[in-house]
Amino acid sequence: MILENYNFNYSFIETTDKPVILFLHGFMGNIDEFDEAINLLGDEFSYLTLDLPGHGKTEVLGGYEYYSMPNTAQAVINLLDKLKIAQCFLVGYSMGGRLALYLVLHFPERFFRVILESASPGLATEAERLERIKRDTQIGRKLTRITTQVGFADFLCNWYSQAIFGYIKNHPHYDQMVKNRSHNNPQELDKSLRFMGTGCQPSLWSQLVKNQITLLLLAGEYDEKFIHINTEIAQLCQHSQLRIIDCAGHNIHFENTLVFVKILREFFELY
Repeated sequence: MILENYNFNYSFIETTDKPVILFLHGFMGNIDEFDEAINLLGDEFSYLTLDLPGHGKTEVLGGYEYYSMPNTAQAVINLLDKLKIAQCFLVGYSMGGRLALYLVLHFPERFFRVILESASPGLATEAERLERIKRDTQIGRKLTRITTQVGFADFLCNWYSQAIFGYIKNHPHYDQMVKNRSHNNPQELDKSLRFMGTGCQPSLWSQLVKNQITLLLLAGEYDEKFIHINTEIAQLCQHSQLRIIDCAGHNIHFENTLVFVKILREFFELY
């Protein structure tokens, strides 16, 4: 669907009289990120998934500013409008969780309840943001130099060696996940990192106290960094609760899908 400066690749699976869940994938993910969870949920809900700018088959038709979080968030709202979805549930993972939090704080009337998986409100200080931009620029340079599938596979191997991902490489479907990630375009991923990365996104820390939507914060037991971040979010953000998920690092819905689906079902059915 073409929406002003975007050509969105999306999937809308509609079940009659069932509320919609909008899923937002993480960095290097795509429209298929939550397929296993959706298959387990079956016809209990309707589902909207999409490739975010810089990922999958979605095309940015405007300038670089349309990779940014404010413009991407407005585009997501425009997509909901086109599909006549006045309100929905929302699930965001990592980068998608940062975007989901931005949506909740700027368009609260559009969402019933929200799950933020391994998400953050960005960085609180200018010094932290500048340091992160410097680091992401270095990562972006590596992405732009990738010209072969072997080179991309090496990049992904290094990426998932980060401490936040815990023991993800031991997962029986790890190789398939990496294969799915490799369908992205490294040059487009660089643009996403440079214009919607943690360092350049608007910091949302000061806005957390304004939240009025019921939030469920998820962090994996092996992901100490995001346990710390989400503990702080829970302390500042009313109507929020934090759950630490066993046997998972950063990518909870992949590493512990059954528990993730159980929690999602219970949290949304309480509405």
